[in-house]
Amino acid sequence: MSPGTRRVLLKLSGEAFADPEIGYGIDPATVNRVAQEVAEAHNTGVEIAIVVGGGNIFRGVSQAARGMDPAAADYMGMLATVINALALRDALEKAGVETRVQSAITMQQLAEPYIRLKAIRHLEKGRVVIFAAGTGNPFFTTDTTAALRAVEVGAEALLKASKVDGIYDSDPVGNPDAVLLPELTYMDFLSRDLRVMDSTAVTMCKEHDVPIVVFDMTDPGTILRAVRGEPIGTVVR
Repeated sequence: MSPGTRRVLLKLSGEAFADPEIGYGIDPATVNRVAQEVAEAHNTGVEIAIVVGGGNIFRGVSQAARGMDPAAADYMGMLATVINALALRDALEKAGVETRVQSAITMQQLAEPYIRLKAIRHLEKGRVVIFAAGTGNPFFTTDTTAALRAVEVGAEALLKASKVDGIYDSDPVGNPDAVLLPELTYMDFLSRDLRVMDSTAVTMCKEHDVPIVVFDMTDPGTILRAVRGEPIGTVVR
């Protein structure tokens, strides 16, 4: 990475692509808003890699609970992330940002295979790289994928875009007195079992000293602020 250049990994849940009123599917207006914010952040010179979830289309864990084979359900969820990645690439290209999709499951007509050094080269050339299909293996979440890819490409931070404005000491939906925690250590996060991100992902970031920023992406402008490194949400480090 050249001196003065920042490289970040942005984790977008499937909710980033869904119609905010119905909570599922792909809403073009929502995807375009996210793409515009990523484009603005990219135009500041920050190198941006993205990992996308697929819960707006198919969530493997919930389907597995209904009796489906867990591995099959996870593979279906991986395919859902590819659909989201293609939608986001289309929106980013229309916003003027050269973008590549790399898939952990080979599908050469749609995306490049995931190759670490090629992904880094794309970032160095000023392209946004979207990582799809998770790790390519069942039983791993896209949060773990985000941590893995952040370490692999040398990202300075993992930015987890969610629907809440940070990490609370308890579920803010069920507890109106929940307190926002602006900063946590990795061990604090793990010992409190906060469930905002899976423990495998947090442990990987801890081992490789990659800070995690959890923030609310539904508020316009927050993606740009997070990518710029401005104080926002909760920092785990």
